[in-house]
Amino acid sequence: MNKLKLKSFIFANAVLLASGFALPVHAEDEAQLIKQGEYLSRLGDCMACHSLPGKPAYSGGLAIESNLGTIFSTNITPDKQHGIGNYSEQQFSDAVRKGVLPDGSHLYPAMPYPDYAKISDADIHALYAYFMKGVQPSAEQPPETDLSFPFSQRWGMRFWNWAFASDKPFQPIGGASAEVNRGAYIVESLGHCGSCHTPRGLGMNEKALDSGDDKFLAGGSLNNWDVPSLRGVPHWSEQEIVDYLQTGRNDKAAVGGEMTSVVEHSTSHMTDADLKAIAAYLKFLGGNPPLQAFSVQAQQATEAKLTAAKNLSEGERLYLDNCGACHFVTGKGAPGIFPELDGATIVNANDPTGLIHTILAGAQQPSTEKAPSKLAMPGFAQRLNDDEVAKLATFIRQGWSNTAPAVSKDQVAEVRKTLK
Repeated sequence: MNKLKLKSFIFANAVLLASGFALPVHAEDEAQLIKQGEYLSRLGDCMACHSLPGKPAYSGGLAIESNLGTIFSTNITPDKQHGIGNYSEQQFSDAVRKGVLPDGSHLYPAMPYPDYAKISDADIHALYAYFMKGVQPSAEQPPETDLSFPFSQRWGMRFWNWAFASDKPFQPIGGASAEVNRGAYIVESLGHCGSCHTPRGLGMNEKALDSGDDKFLAGGSLNNWDVPSLRGVPHWSEQEIVDYLQTGRNDKAAVGGEMTSVVEHSTSHMTDADLKAIAAYLKFLGGNPPLQAFSVQAQQATEAKLTAAKNLSEGERLYLDNCGACHFVTGKGAPGIFPELDGATIVNANDPTGLIHTILAGAQQPSTEKAPSKLAMPGFAQRLNDDEVAKLATFIRQGWSNTAPAVSKDQVAEVRKTLK
C-alpha cells in the first residue's frame, strides 16, 4: 500500500469512528471478550442474585430481604422489553457502578454498586459484551419492588449516594505484592465482600469501602446472623481459605447461610490464581484481635465426660443423641467432611441465631467442581422442641474450649418463626 492509499485508509476509518461506527472486531477477539465477561460475572456473583431455580439465567425475581422490606432482583438479560437489551455501554456502566438507571431512577444498594464502583473500565467493557451477546434474552417479568413510604421514594437515594457512596477507582496498596493487589481488587470491587463482612452504620451503609479503613471486613450482621471478620483470618491458613472458597469446606469448617450460594455460583468458579490472591490479601490485612488461648484442660474435660456418658446434663445427652455421630466427643468433626464445633465462629458468635438456625433447619454444602458431593446435615426442627434446642445449643456454646453465652428457648422460638 503506497502512502496515498494509506492516508486515505486512515482518513476513512477516522471518519467512520467519528460518525459512531466501530471498526469490525475479529470473531476470535469478540469471543474471548465475551468469555472474559462471563468469568467476571462469576467474580461479581451476578448469577446468585439475578437467577431463580427453574427460570432462565439472569432473568431476576429473587426476593432479597432487607431492613427496608423485600427487594426483587431485576431481569438483566439482553431482552429489549424486560431486560437491559436497550442499554448502551455507558448506561450499563452507570447502573453497575453508580446505581443509576437510564431513566434516571436509582437502584437500592441491595445491588452492591458502592463496591462495584471500583470495577475497571476494561472489566465493565467485557461484562457488557457478555451480557449483551453471551446471555440468552428472557421475557420473564420479575415482581416489582414496592417498599413502604418513605423508602419507596427512590429519588432520596441520590442523597444516600452523596453521603455514603464513592466514585473513587480502585487504589492499589503501596508496597504490596501484585498478588495481594489482585486479591484486593477482587475483594473490594467485583467480589463485594464488604457488603456482608463490613459493619453497617445507621444509614445501613458500609462503614468502609476499602482496606484503608480498619472497619473494612471487620465483621457485621446479616439477617441477625453474625458475619465474621475477614481481617487476617488468623485461625486459617491461606490454603484453608482457598479450600473453603473453592469447595465450601476445609479441615475446620463448612459453608452455611448466605455463603452457600456465594461458593456455589461465584468462588467455586474462580481460578486457582485468583483464589490464592484473595487468600493472600485477607492474610495481608491486620486488625483482628488475637485468638483466645485454647483451653486444653476444658477440651479434655468435655471429651472425657461425653466419652464416659455418665451424669450428663440434658444438653450433653442431646448432643450425644443427635450430633455426636458426626462431630464426635472431641467436637472436632471430620476434616473436610463434618466441621469443627470446638472454636467455631458460628458457635461462639455473640448472636446465636446462625447456630440455632442450623440446628433447626440443617445445612447442605454446595456441589462444586472439586467437591461434587453434596454433604447435608439434617434439620432437627421436627425432632426437638424449643427448650431442647436451647439446651443443646447452650452446651455446644459452652463445651470444650467454647465460652459463649447461654441460649434461651425464647431465642429459639424467634428463629423457628423465620423457617420456611
